[in-house]
Amino acid sequence: MQKGGKGFTFAEPAKIRKGFSLVEAVMVILFIGILAAVAVPRLNLAVISKHKAEAISKKIVTDLRRTRRLAVSDAANNTSGFALKMTGSGSYTGYEIENLDTAEKVDSHTIDSSISCTGGIAFEFGPLGNLQPTSDSQLAVSASGKTFTITIAAATGIVKCTEN
Repeated sequence: MQKGGKGFTFAEPAKIRKGFSLVEAVMVILFIGILAAVAVPRLNLAVISKHKAEAISKKIVTDLRRTRRLAVSDAANNTSGFALKMTGSGSYTGYEIENLDTAEKVDSHTIDSSISCTGGIAFEFGPLGNLQPTSDSQLAVSASGKTFTITIAAATGIVKCTEN
């Protein structure tokens, strides 16, 4: 310490630290590891599957409406319509949108294996947007106790999704 003028004392400046010591870094990592070990088993992963079922249901509903819209908008050129066809057996693994006039695949999607999708296999929309007489009208999507039923009105082609 030095003495300055008029009785003041000045302390030496403290050393400036530029990083963490190895012990500090290890302690932080250890603390984060303990928090993770406590938190991970408490996560409810079933909730994630329930949300997946809801998301897939909404995606199928959107694509059914898209298929219907394609059939109506292309009615002048396509008298057969469009179809959404499920793929796989038992619990479906995906679906395709198909132009019934040209047999061309417009789009396709896969369904996660943790999601159970059962019911109708082909949803065919005519040029007026209605379901064809040979078409299915209901589909069930479920996971971890949460089930959604997708229903299509045959006369109008209106698609509804209800949670059971």
